Amino acid sequence: MGGGVRSKNPTGCCPQNSSSSCMPQQCGDHGNMFTDYTSNPYAEFNIFGDPFAAYQVFHSGIPITLVPLDATNTIPINKDFFDTFEKNQNTYEAQYCFQSLKIARDTWFDDQFYKSYFVWDSFLSGIATSIMGNSHNHNGENIFAEMEYMNITVVTSNKPYGVYDGSNPFFDCREVPKFKLKKGGVHSGHIQTELRDPFCIVKNGKGKCQDGYTAEVTGPEAIRVLVATKAKPNQNIASPLDTEFFISFLDTLNRPQHSGRFNFTTEFPHYKEVFHKPDFGSRQFGKPVVFDMDMSAGDFLALFYLLKVPVEVINLKAIIVSPTGWADAATIDIIYDLLHMMGRDDISVGLGDVFAMNQSDPIFSAVGDCKYIEAIPHGSGGLIDSDTLYGLARELPRSPRRYTAENSVKNGAPRNTDHPELRQPLALEVWESLVETLDPGSKITILTNGPLTNLAKIILAEKNTTSFIQDVYIVGGHISHGHWDKGNRRVSSLPRILARLQETKRTPEAKFASRLLSRLHHLQQLHHLYNHMDIFSGEIIGAVAVASDLKLTVQVKPVKIFAEGIESKDGQTVIEEKDGKLVKILENVNPTAFYDLFANRLGDMKQSAVIGSFDEQKRLWSTPPK
Repeated sequence: MGGGVRSKNPTGCCPQNSSSSCMPQQCGDHGNMFTDYTSNPYAEFNIFGDPFAAYQVFHSGIPITLVPLDATNTIPINKDFFDTFEKNQNTYEAQYCFQSLKIARDTWFDDQFYKSYFVWDSFLSGIATSIMGNSHNHNGENIFAEMEYMNITVVTSNKPYGVYDGSNPFFDCREVPKFKLKKGGVHSGHIQTELRDPFCIVKNGKGKCQDGYTAEVTGPEAIRVLVATKAKPNQNIASPLDTEFFISFLDTLNRPQHSGRFNFTTEFPHYKEVFHKPDFGSRQFGKPVVFDMDMSAGDFLALFYLLKVPVEVINLKAIIVSPTGWADAATIDIIYDLLHMMGRDDISVGLGDVFAMNQSDPIFSAVGDCKYIEAIPHGSGGLIDSDTLYGLARELPRSPRRYTAENSVKNGAPRNTDHPELRQPLALEVWESLVETLDPGSKITILTNGPLTNLAKIILAEKNTTSFIQDVYIVGGHISHGHWDKGNRRVSSLPRILARLQETKRTPEAKFASRLLSRLHHLQQLHHLYNHMDIFSGEIIGAVAVASDLKLTVQVKPVKIFAEGIESKDGQTVIEEKDGKLVKILENVNPTAFYDLFANRLGDMKQSAVIGSFDEQKRLWSTPPK
């Protein structure tokens, strides 16, 4: 599924439904890069994601059947289908699919959902299974779409062809072009370098770039491909559904054969949603703390530690989450599960912006310029670790609180959803609510273990923010002294902290921390992508510094952060006597004392988990209450 050969995208305000207030978007274009028609009106999203890979696949000699925008544009989700689907939800999978579709409709960024949303993926599945079901089919005949053979290629560069500027890996710095490509063709020239590449922008017009365009061509570049051209109409004129695929889709989803048998309420006869909130009685609370995290594996270890520190020392009031760091927004569910496990469903969790400062797209805020997040690797302490954590976190008990796209108009949504009260709170909202409930004279201590996006936006939004902040502890940065620098982590040793955890009492939280660190250590030894797993044990140091009397070697130095738009320098932290701001810098920690403190705290039976695991939760849901 991908590409657009002869397609004419109906998305947006086409002539037949235009008005003075609407933007034409991709109307009539070959592609569907919804926000990017001003630079590339030809590419389809999947092919644009990696045109070079698409080129290699198409030209590999493997027989290919393509379901492009030519076909999917002819099968939009219309209101008749939506209403019919709503009335036909007889299986769990039908219910799940409809609810997913409904949230997509309710949160769609404009009022063009029924003209802009198509059954891309499922339509491909229907065409593919119909073709494969006929073993004697040689021309792609199927019951859902009309097919045609076309001669195409994947365009990987932009005119003028044959002019090289260092952007094209197929030609630049090569005596012989890769794949024996010819100079001057649709693969030679400038390569689109970003979503809004200035090279591609045409003043007062549509963009000129074609990277990722599945174009019809002749000559040696042409590959014969079987292409779906349009959806077949429904033969039953009495049906409200206008295509054969819609009929089959709903029939198949609602078929009792192979249907799912369980959800929580049917699998567990005594399932019940319970919120665990502590009763601290007359205990005196310590300093209020907000933990700002980016959901790396080390952050969850730090969160365990903060929750174990006596409330007389610190009072963890809220967690704000930055999805501009190591993880994606959905990982917030793990925070909810961990808080549920520890009996702290009372702690608010706010989600920050997906994009870093000044990187949200001015035309469409859901898209951004991710030039800094591109530096985060998918291994060696990068995005792949959120997947590792997410798999292991299935051992955690399941919280009733979950991430949701539910929203309301009053909170900036284009329209109300069914349950706006379930809406995921935002980081700034959680902060504002916390400030309103502070005792007179109280100030907040902030521990931040990720990018400082949340804190910066709080400072910009609230004029008197600094008057409510006592201290900020930042886990991050590297003080550069020269090219010989090797980093400044001195407490990062997975084997040593693992050994110490094995010696402590086996509370549920100590067991989970041990399993997580063991998994990371095992992966570190197994594959080079995980070489830097040690950094996660070092991320605990901020929580220890906030909440303990561990002797720390600290110096006050004038510090400057480079943020001048030069990617090779931005983010560097240097000592600057003239323009620097005075900052307390942690210079050294006693590793043995650090490991002992962390392990002993997690092994403490006080403020321990109220429900130890998902297995324990399932046993409760399967047993009659006493």
